[in-house]
Amino acid sequence: MLSDDLRQTLFDLGQQQLLAHVDQLETSARDRLATQLSTIDWQQVRAMRSLARTDDPSAALSVDAAWLAAARTPAGPRLRSGGPSPAGKLTPADATLRGESLLASGGAGAILVAGGQASRLRCDGPKGIYRVGPVSNASLFELLLGRVRETGGRYGHPVPLAIMTSSATDGPTRDYLKEHNYFGLSAEQVLFFQQADLPALAMGSLDLLLDAPSHVAVAPDGHGGLLSALVAAGGLEWFADRGVEHVASFQVDNPLALPLHPEFLGYHLLADAEFSTQVVEKQEPAERVGVVAEHNGQHRVIEYSDLSDERASAVDPDGRLHLRAGSIAVHAFTLGFLQRAAAEPNSLPLHLARKAVPCLDATGTLHRPAEPNAFKFERFIFDLMPFAERVLTVEIDAAEGFAPLKNPPGAAADAPEHVQEAMIAQARRRCEEAGIDVAEEIAVELGPAIFDADDVRAAAGGRVVTTPRVLTLPARPAS
Repeated sequence: MLSDDLRQTLFDLGQQQLLAHVDQLETSARDRLATQLSTIDWQQVRAMRSLARTDDPSAALSVDAAWLAAARTPAGPRLRSGGPSPAGKLTPADATLRGESLLASGGAGAILVAGGQASRLRCDGPKGIYRVGPVSNASLFELLLGRVRETGGRYGHPVPLAIMTSSATDGPTRDYLKEHNYFGLSAEQVLFFQQADLPALAMGSLDLLLDAPSHVAVAPDGHGGLLSALVAAGGLEWFADRGVEHVASFQVDNPLALPLHPEFLGYHLLADAEFSTQVVEKQEPAERVGVVAEHNGQHRVIEYSDLSDERASAVDPDGRLHLRAGSIAVHAFTLGFLQRAAAEPNSLPLHLARKAVPCLDATGTLHRPAEPNAFKFERFIFDLMPFAERVLTVEIDAAEGFAPLKNPPGAAADAPEHVQEAMIAQARRRCEEAGIDVAEEIAVELGPAIFDADDVRAAAGGRVVTTPRVLTLPARPAS
């Protein structure tokens, strides 16, 4: 039921249009609208409107031209580099030992960001249910949760996994994973938490929009929403109660993600970093990926859209891009840092983007615009970087750890067939390194229990692979 206080709030903000159809709604639909309106943070809406009035999508960055002009690519170790970092202190062997010790002690947890839908992939439901395994036909969830399961089994301690959903994916994700027995994880090992939604604002008027007579048009608040949502779900305490001291986060659309790689975690520990992030070397100025930059000891991720063509194209004397540390959304945090950041009210500012948002027109008809008609708002978890005492970037080989699934089949890039090609290429490389010959044009895929060359040889069962196969081993039970 719409209370007088809520009606007054809408009147004060000039948002009475949200009640345009209320008199025609059935009681249940009216109650749904009232419930949604009552959960909107109207003080935050005021801040969103203020940001939109600046007409500057990068206003929340607080990066002035002088900082950006002086920024550089941070120095850091390279995963599987085979030698010391430029600082000469962080060696792969030492890092691997430290990371393995953390995993064996149960000090590592993980967060899977899985709020996205598969609509762009022409599939109904959460993106995590999309089947992308080139031989196994496994879903993203099966591949990623399988790796978490096998990591726990390999190091003798289950890895607690928090899964962030959205209002659109929460129920289907829970049902899907329960139906599949969490792909071998125990139910007690998994925590679900739901990110918040933020309303869209119409360009020009900055009014909220309806996408149905009883529903305000909203969108998830971005991967930065994981911090407040995790806090609201008691997730920080949940991790602490399980002995977790360091948490790695990763995205559901990247089946090659390496968040729990022991060398990566080891570098994070050896550097005494509060925030570590994986990067890949950006090869072309026009690549649509943000870059990690550093100046005066402060690190930030600069979105590609916030770099001028001149700045994005600048090169070093060796011919490489000056700002080349492409951000791939795989991070590691100390739990203490997340606890401290959660207590900081402005640690994650809002960002805006211009989007085409379906909405009701003046006649109550749903309109699907072809061009942007509204502002959407989100938060980015990498905006926590300036609050960290120490930030570490770890460069990885994109071919080994970054194959994001973004676009539908047949698209130019980041489409399922390209992701599958990357998975097959990785498996063939691992076979070659292990001395296993794979016949030409034969698709092979690494199962989640494959960690090293010994695993590959054991799974292959011979020196030659002549038929499409998933190289797999029996699941390792967690102790």
